[in-house]
Amino acid sequence: MGFFRALWATPPEGLSPLSRYIVANGVLYLVLGLGMYFGASPLIGLVAALEGSQLTDVGLVRVCGMAVAFIGWFYVMGGRTGAASFGLATVVDRLLLPAFLLPLWLLGELPASLALSFCALDPALALVALWLWRRDRTSR
Repeated sequence: MGFFRALWATPPEGLSPLSRYIVANGVLYLVLGLGMYFGASPLIGLVAALEGSQLTDVGLVRVCGMAVAFIGWFYVMGGRTGAASFGLATVVDRLLLPAFLLPLWLLGELPASLALSFCALDPALALVALWLWRRDRTSR
């Protein structure tokens, strides 16, 4: 099997609701990350948060955007494998995210709009993923 055929392969039985959800989350992260990288950050209020703060390095925002876009890419590709373990791993990392971002915000090292938006969005997305996995598991 060639590289690109293997890269884009999906399980013959199709994707579970959890896997499709993780792929959709990956697309969301890709869009948000690319928006940050290419300067469309007013879409998430980042530019307004940076104005007047000590964190004004646009390059740092772009690096964060690149990282979010790469995370999106891995969510898309991981979701396409159909592995429940990948979907559940995303639940763990997203539930842990506030433990790392909230202290940065409280120390004044991260704008509130960035920290709080990810601290709300990621755990909410994680709980939906967990719900989809549990619903699919109990329906079998």
